[in-house]
This record gives sequence, structure tokens and C-alpha cells, in this order.
Amino acid sequence: MGLFQDAFSRFGRVVMSYAGDTAFLHAACSAAATVILADQEIDEEEIETALADLSNNPILHKSYGVLKLEQELHEAIARAKSRAGRLENLRFVGAIADRPLEQRQDVFLIAADVADQGGISELEHKALDDIAEVLGVEKAVLLGV
Repeated sequence: MGLFQDAFSRFGRVVMSYAGDTAFLHAACSAAATVILADQEIDEEEIETALADLSNNPILHKSYGVLKLEQELHEAIARAKSRAGRLENLRFVGAIADRPLEQRQDVFLIAADVADQGGISELEHKALDDIAEVLGVEKAVLLGV
């Protein structure tokens, strides 16, 4: 039975890579947007870092072009301008909480790279705390603190 489940799981991952993993896309963009607007200001350098990290992620790179990544990121940023939108972004992040640790860490690290532009502020640390909690990852370990 294990061999059959393993083959079925691999087949599912191949299909997801062609169809696009929208839950992962929304989680990654929402995490980045949460940090981008943590200080209530939109920094172009943070957006560029987010787009570069999103484009370099193997899951997203296989399925989405730069325009789609940019569109999803800007939609997440627009949501992050309100309290309800920030909560919705955290829900998108939490939607992958049952995924393998590596994927959850990838999403956190995308957000951490964005936050690290010019140093991580107190507000960005709070946003990263929320993201780490929702994802069930160790912030201190991933940041090397």
C-alpha cells in the first residue's frame, strides 16, 4: 500500500506543478504583503525583493509567470491596507499549515527576506511572529537569531 500511496502522491505533485498551486501562491503573496505593509508604508525595494523571491521559488516558478506573481502580490497588498484584509491574508497563509515543513518555511523566508530590506523593524517582527505562528514554524531558528 505504501508504494501505491507514494506513486499517487508523486503524480499529484506533478499535476499540481502543471495546474498551479494556488494555495501556495496566495500564502506566499499574502505573507510578503503582510510584511510590506507592516509599517503602513509601501516600499518599492520590498516589492522587488518579494517578486524576486516569489519568482525564484521552485513551486511558483514552474507554474506562474512574473505577471501573475505581480498581480497576486498587488492584490495581497491591497487587502493588507485594511484590518479585515490583513486577517484574510493571514488566513491565506494558514491555508498551507498542513503542508510539509519545507513549504511552510519557504513562505516564511520569503516574508523574512522582504522584512530584511533595511533591517527588520519592530512592526515587521510582529508581522513575522504572526506568520510564523500561523505556519507553525520557528521564527528564531529560521532567522538564525
